[in-house]
Amino acid sequence: MAPSRLSAILSRFPHTAIAVVGDFFLDKYLEIDQALAEVSLETGLEVRQVVKVRCQPGAAGTVVSNLCALGVGRVVCIGFVGDDGEGFELVRGLRSMGAETNDVMVRQDRFTPTYCKPLMRESDGRLRELERLDTKNRQPLPPDLEQALIGALRAVVPEVQAVIALDQVQEAECGVITRAMRQALDEVACTFPDRLFFGDSRTRVGEYRNVMVKANREEVCGAIHPGSAAHRSDGIGVCAGALSQRVGRPVFVTLGSEGVMYGTHDAAQIIPAVPVTGGVDIVGAGDAATAALASALSAGATPTEAAVIANIAASLTIQQIGTTGTATQEQVRERFEQYADVWRDLK
Repeated sequence: MAPSRLSAILSRFPHTAIAVVGDFFLDKYLEIDQALAEVSLETGLEVRQVVKVRCQPGAAGTVVSNLCALGVGRVVCIGFVGDDGEGFELVRGLRSMGAETNDVMVRQDRFTPTYCKPLMRESDGRLRELERLDTKNRQPLPPDLEQALIGALRAVVPEVQAVIALDQVQEAECGVITRAMRQALDEVACTFPDRLFFGDSRTRVGEYRNVMVKANREEVCGAIHPGSAAHRSDGIGVCAGALSQRVGRPVFVTLGSEGVMYGTHDAAQIIPAVPVTGGVDIVGAGDAATAALASALSAGATPTEAAVIANIAASLTIQQIGTTGTATQEQVRERFEQYADVWRDLK
């Protein structure tokens, strides 16, 4: 893969439109200064003092953040938030990046899914993440909201080159990607074969049909052998092939420091990762890979070329400590040139 080819692919991103349908979370960071700790007079317990609050879109919002950072021309969000402060912050964060939020539906009967992440500021200035506090909807998605989301999906497909479906909620039928939504994705994928449909799911990646999927090693092995431990790379290739055959489309498997595997029903290829040194924070790396894969494929990249760009994007985000990072086109170009020999002979 030559630098000129990378430039050609990236140059098409601003002319690409991608819709993201799924579970939008708010990532809320609370920075706590240990030196300011007090003791409650009422309970005798330590009172931790928050000195900084940071909010940014998470889950499907992280995919959107990466699409916008990569320069995708139009990013359409389809999901819901609660009628609450977290929902306000989430929608504001999406809009600030330039994403379209007309189909992010505000509901009084749902929480805004939120990952609250306390960070302890140590005496040397480092931030140490404490136990996360999650706010999620644990009741099934209301039927009227489900139908409204499916309607928004059907309406936007003719206007975009790709649709990314992100299933973040582990509780079945409680998030956006329900059985009915997966069926709708199947139907529109068959109706619009020239569009790219890309699925991601923590626990149900094997339930997509006619949708290209991305999974990590645990997810792909769990889809084929429920309850089993993740296999080594050689065994993952067999699982990727089986998953590809089940969903009816190729599969990308993220392998951490080993790179990304591209698998079809009869073959698998590993595209090596970027060597990374120093401290890393892997939160959001998979979402960065999803955004890069979908963007590159929509821009005409081959699966191997898309995997190279995904590896680069992930390598950049994991070096952004204490936040869910993103990668820009300029950063991708610089890192590609730095490690061009890694991919020179790939086809």
